[in-house]
Amino acid sequence: MKLPELSIITVNYNGFADTVQLIESIQTHLAIPYELIVVDNGSMADEADMLKHQFPNIKVIRSAKNLGFAGGNNLGIKDAAANFLLFINNDAYVKDDSFTHLVERMKKEPILGGISPKILFADQEKLIQFAGYTQLSSITLRNRLIGFKDQDSGQYDHPISTPYLHGAAMLIRREAIEKVGGMPEIYFLYYEELDWSVQLRRAGYRLEFNPSAVVYHKESSSVGQESPLKAFYMTRNRMLFAKRNLSFFHRFLSIAYQISMALPKRVFHCLLKGNSDLAVAMMKGCVAFIRMK
Repeated sequence: MKLPELSIITVNYNGFADTVQLIESIQTHLAIPYELIVVDNGSMADEADMLKHQFPNIKVIRSAKNLGFAGGNNLGIKDAAANFLLFINNDAYVKDDSFTHLVERMKKEPILGGISPKILFADQEKLIQFAGYTQLSSITLRNRLIGFKDQDSGQYDHPISTPYLHGAAMLIRREAIEKVGGMPEIYFLYYEELDWSVQLRRAGYRLEFNPSAVVYHKESSSVGQESPLKAFYMTRNRMLFAKRNLSFFHRFLSIAYQISMALPKRVFHCLLKGNSDLAVAMMKGCVAFIRMK
């Protein structure tokens, strides 16, 4: 049996309707030989069985436990057969066969470890979410998404190197995954793709934003734009990223800055707006980081 050229992995968590839309968009538009792997990551209902019944030609893996974003994707990696793996959020969809261009690009450039496509907002399809990243600052860990909320008029229609891939859609070379390992599962949610990008670059690979492919993303529809869950993990994992990836001096300064300046400012701002649940979640995230082994 001929192996697929592309393994597409998506993680589903109580997101059946979104996942169905993603699968239908892939099956409608992709012409490249591919396999589609859906990891049902501890959904309350057995959505794996529902998906397999509706789409008998896809691979579905059911995890009784929510393994987090990284853990769910790593489960999919174990069952993937292709040399190129596309990780795509279940709350995204495609409208053409443009991922074929990215696979061809990877074949021609062995130094490329990963590519993220142009990502547009699903509710405003001419509005850009991602056209590359700037580098994280060494103390505040701030950066920006290039093109964020710009109208897409072709101004970013050229490939550029990027320090980080975007977790909503990233094409990774299998050889690179075998060299650096799977996504770091310690994060559970948020920052894992940034850490993984750092590991890929340290292994000698280059990362690229390439607008030859386009993905439409319903940003954060699974956890909410301003949810306590997001506040907890963003707070904890920002400091965890610093601990894992910065030099001793910058690590100390960055964590001290987060705890003594950035966190109190964010908590105070939330309290002023009456969002006490977000403030509490941020403080719990800080405590959880301090207690981590």
